[in-house]
Amino acid sequence: MKNFSGRVLFLDRSDINTDEIIPAKYLTEVSKEALKPHILEDLKLPSFSGPADCAGKSVIITRANFGCGSSREHAPWVLEVNGITAVIAESYARIFRQNMFNCGLLAIELKKEDIEGVFALKADDAVMDIDFSARRITVTSSHGRKEITFFLSPFDASLVEAGGWVEFADKRY
Repeated sequence: MKNFSGRVLFLDRSDINTDEIIPAKYLTEVSKEALKPHILEDLKLPSFSGPADCAGKSVIITRANFGCGSSREHAPWVLEVNGITAVIAESYARIFRQNMFNCGLLAIELKKEDIEGVFALKADDAVMDIDFSARRITVTSSHGRKEITFFLSPFDASLVEAGGWVEFADKRY
């Protein structure tokens, strides 16, 4: 199972779509590695520098409806190849969320007030520890510390534990 803890990338916007996660012009690529340098390159946020700001980050915290737009596996693939193993949001586009679990990545949904509490800790030194077995997130930064519990369905947890859909299917079918 992947390590889901690490430095945090704060994306303070709702409705970040799959074209912003990985621009459509790269969808002809057949390897995840070829997608790597293009992560979030079309995302426009104040003081955000796309791929450079993603370097060394393992967890994304964002707002509602993350991964909306066109359904494509490339969006979670570009996160995975860049070392991002978890996204925490208020909500997700349904297909994107399932594609995250199919890749063995975590897509954690939290209540709006919990998302606000994490954004209150926004700092360059922010680190998130995700204890998968306890279903607990601990965020620590120079602005404080916060613990939050989360829920995963048994099936989604099984996909993550197996490392994704292919690994899950190989063990059972």
